[in-house]
Amino acid sequence: MPAPVVLVHGLRTSATMWRYQVERLTVLGVPVRTVELPGHGTRMTERFTLDGALGAIDEAVRGAAADAGEPAFLVGFSLGGYLSLHYAGAAGASPPLRGLLAASCGTTPVRAVLEPYRVAAGVIHRLPDRGAAMNRFFVRTFVPRSGADDVLAGGAAVDVMDDVLRAMRGLTPTASARRVRVPVWFVNGQFDHFRLQERRFLRAARDARLVHIRGANHMVSVTRPAEFTDVLLRALDDVGARVRPPAT
Repeated sequence: MPAPVVLVHGLRTSATMWRYQVERLTVLGVPVRTVELPGHGTRMTERFTLDGALGAIDEAVRGAAADAGEPAFLVGFSLGGYLSLHYAGAAGASPPLRGLLAASCGTTPVRAVLEPYRVAAGVIHRLPDRGAAMNRFFVRTFVPRSGADDVLAGGAAVDVMDDVLRAMRGLTPTASARRVRVPVWFVNGQFDHFRLQERRFLRAARDARLVHIRGANHMVSVTRPAEFTDVLLRALDDVGARVRPPAT
């Protein structure tokens, strides 16, 4: 049986963004779970906290591993990618993981970047709809229709920005990457503005590779869903080959 896959969504989105990947993996017989982070999707009324987010990931990883009887393969996009790196590389932790795919998270979230983002988000949040219409506009503009429908299906988590950006201050992804003990795939869209330090992340990890998906922007898994899923399937094959006994 292939390693079970756990999918972690990005900021302001929800588990619905993974519809294409869930359907394709399911058809291929790959066990798959999606994580709903606090403050997002079905958990929209909850407050986002770093501990709550990491707890949700841990619950999904350990549940998937227990059901399948083998370690899970963790996939995170954007915020989910940063959180997944942090989770997999937590000092002293030994989660039941076989591999990690961290997408669209190739820039260190330093205060100089986060603070202007927080200010802008605060201004947008003062709009009558707290920025929901603006969010829909950008999703519809930069994501193909089917992918945009998936992203918007779980609702826009417009109230989590400040909590998430504050929590991000405590993340040091390159340090986390150094501590990850399983193979890592860094996957970024060709036109992703978050890939500025991707080579630094690649060098930090002990066993990693970097994959670019041509024509994709930051929303790589929904702008190029087939290509993204192909990369994920190759990664699953690779980690599977590492644990299979040699043919006799």
